[in-house]
Amino acid sequence: MKFILRIFALIGFLTLIGIVIAYGRGYRWSPGKKSLTSTGILAVNSSPKAAKIYINGVLRGVTDTNLILPPDNYQVEIKKDGYTSWTKTIKLQGELVYSADAQLFPLNPSLSPLTNLGIVKTYPVDQTEKIIIFSDKNDPLKDGIYLFETTKRPLSLLPPLKLIILKKDLPITDLDFTKTNVYLSPDYKEAIFDFNYGVVDNRAYLFSLDKDNDNLFEVTTSKDTLLTAWEEERTKEVLKILETFPKEVVKVASDSFNIISFSPDKTKILYQPKINLQLPEVIKPPLIAINQTEEERNLLINYFYVYDRKEDKNYRISNLEFLISNKIPSPKFQLDQLGQLEISNLVSWFPDSKHLVFAEEKKISIIDYDDKNKQTLYSGPFEKPFFIVTTDGNIAVSANLNPDTNVFPDLYLVGIR
Repeated sequence: MKFILRIFALIGFLTLIGIVIAYGRGYRWSPGKKSLTSTGILAVNSSPKAAKIYINGVLRGVTDTNLILPPDNYQVEIKKDGYTSWTKTIKLQGELVYSADAQLFPLNPSLSPLTNLGIVKTYPVDQTEKIIIFSDKNDPLKDGIYLFETTKRPLSLLPPLKLIILKKDLPITDLDFTKTNVYLSPDYKEAIFDFNYGVVDNRAYLFSLDKDNDNLFEVTTSKDTLLTAWEEERTKEVLKILETFPKEVVKVASDSFNIISFSPDKTKILYQPKINLQLPEVIKPPLIAINQTEEERNLLINYFYVYDRKEDKNYRISNLEFLISNKIPSPKFQLDQLGQLEISNLVSWFPDSKHLVFAEEKKISIIDYDDKNKQTLYSGPFEKPFFIVTTDGNIAVSANLNPDTNVFPDLYLVGIR
């Protein structure tokens, strides 16, 4: 008798374990089918939190939460009063968890001044938060070249504005700052300033960006040699980052990619192919419960793509192609036509490595790295195409908010977080 009771107890225990496992894997009792049916779990998160979740137009709760749904295609929309909305079609499969992570932005961003110099030219220091500023208002005590660090606000211990050199200390007369070319060292600690003046004359000087420049160091005759050395160092840094990618991709990227930039976490590449080619698949079979946006591995010369090494997915960035096509009247968008600098001025990674920010004709927009969910971040005044994204997720722009009395713009911080 005891043996039989133990058998029943064991069967009951195993049945309970089976129910718990089935429940954990998404199986639920269906009264209509009178059986257990598989379901999927949709994990919906947003920043900011407490945004409303609409599934096929029906309110189903607020973020952050998990929704248990039968396998099907769903239109997911996340909304919050005062913020942009996020929409995506998701194919939910049984026994799988799919994450929908929405980044929302305020409809009315704040605007606060960062400088009061009067700016004739701005130059972002690549993917850092530093900006080289040229000021020229016929004030010999202030006109010059400055470095502004957006991470240092006016109340911080160190001033955000650092003088590189005053214009009056340059041995060049009739100098026009707007015609100055800037070349950055790979570590962003130095820069060559190539001053053009007269008809064909120019002089190049090497300045430090993190130390005082007590003495002028002219490099006019050695500029090309120095730039070649810097380019070799950059290539080594790029190859070092590429080594973290799959070897099949490294081979293609090093030979056939114009790499525009890496995402901040170094897991994604924004690039252009130099030739038409097929991007090899690395993860076979593909991962499940990942980004469902259709990828493109048949690469077309000089179009824009993002490759994600974590999921081995590749997405064509049509939004950026449309933007660049307005700059270049050509079906192909070649880096050598627009210039690497101008493209890096037009597009930047958001700090979360999941979005791309780019400047359009009259606004600054953001998209998911798979080219979906385009949202407007800022459509107020700004001097195109300059902007930078700060590490805290805000934007710095150059703008003139009072052109009737001000001749020159200044730097402003657009608060979008």
